Amino acid sequence: MIKREYSMIHIPMRIMKYTKWTSSWLTFAILFLGSVHGKDQSVAATPFFAMNTCSPKEHLALLKELGYAGYSWVPSGDMRAEGEGAHSRGLKMFAVYTSSFLNKDKLDGDQAALITSLKDSETVIWLTIRSDVFTRSDEAGDSVAVPALQAMADHAASNNVRIALYPHTYFSDPQNHFWVERIQDAVRLAKKVNRPNFGVTFNLCHCLMVGDEAKIPDLLADAGKYLFLVTVNGADTGAGGTGWGRLIRPLDEGTLDLLPILKKLRELGYSGPIGLQGFGVNASPADNLKRSWEAWRKFNGRMDEVCK
Repeated sequence: MIKREYSMIHIPMRIMKYTKWTSSWLTFAILFLGSVHGKDQSVAATPFFAMNTCSPKEHLALLKELGYAGYSWVPSGDMRAEGEGAHSRGLKMFAVYTSSFLNKDKLDGDQAALITSLKDSETVIWLTIRSDVFTRSDEAGDSVAVPALQAMADHAASNNVRIALYPHTYFSDPQNHFWVERIQDAVRLAKKVNRPNFGVTFNLCHCLMVGDEAKIPDLLADAGKYLFLVTVNGADTGAGGTGWGRLIRPLDEGTLDLLPILKKLRELGYSGPIGLQGFGVNASPADNLKRSWEAWRKFNGRMDEVCK
C-alpha cells in the first residue's frame, strides 16, 4: 500500500484529564481511526495542479481563484525564488521538468545545480531520459543508468529533494527518442535504484499513446510506493498511437472516463498530487483551466457517490 497522509480527527477533551495514558490513547486513536478515514478520503483532498504545459505563469491569479493548488515549471533563472514566489501567492511549485541523456557509457545531466536550487523546497524533479544509443525501453541501458541515478538520488537526498522519473513517448524522431517511455520502464529503474527519494510518475496521455490503456489498473498497482506524481487530462478511449489531439484534451472532453483511474488510485491509498496536462489542447489556456477545474469538481462529486 502507498503511504497515506492521515488527517486529524476529533478527540473528546475529557480524555485529556487522564494524563497517565493520554499519549498512548492518542497514538492508537490517530493510527486506527485515521487509517479507516483514509479509505474514504475525498479526491478533493488531493492537490490538483496545472502543469507548465497549461501556461500557468500567465494565469497565477486565475489558478488561485479557481482553487488549483499550484503548478509545475521548467528550470529557468532562480528556482528558489520561483518557489518562494509561488508560495507568496498561496500556491506551490509541485515539480520541475528536466531531462538527462543516456549515452553508451554514461548519463549526461546529473541535475546537480537544479537539485541544490530546490533544497528543502518540497518541489519534485521530474526527470525524462533520452537516448540515441539505447532503443526505447531497452533494459541494456540499465547498467549504465542505474549507478548514475543512484548518485543523483543520493545528492538529492542530501538536499531533501525527491526525483520522479517522467515516462515520455515521442514517435516522430527515431534518433532523438525517450528511453524511459513507459511507466513500466520507470518502475523497473526505481526498483533498481532503490532509494526512498526516487520514484515515478504516471502520465495518462503517454500511457495511452503507447497502447497500455487496458493495463492501467495493474500498472498503477505495480508502481505502488514508487508513485510520487500523477498527470491526467481529457482523452479518447481506444486512441493509442493516434495523435495528441485525441489523447490530450480539456478534462471535460473525450470518451475516456477518468473515474475508474481515480477510484483505483484511491483504492491503492494514493494521496499525492495530480497534475493537469495541457500540451497542445484545442482551447485557450484560461478556458482549459476553467473547464478542467469544473470537470475536476464533478469527478469529486461522482467519487463521493461511488464511494458511499
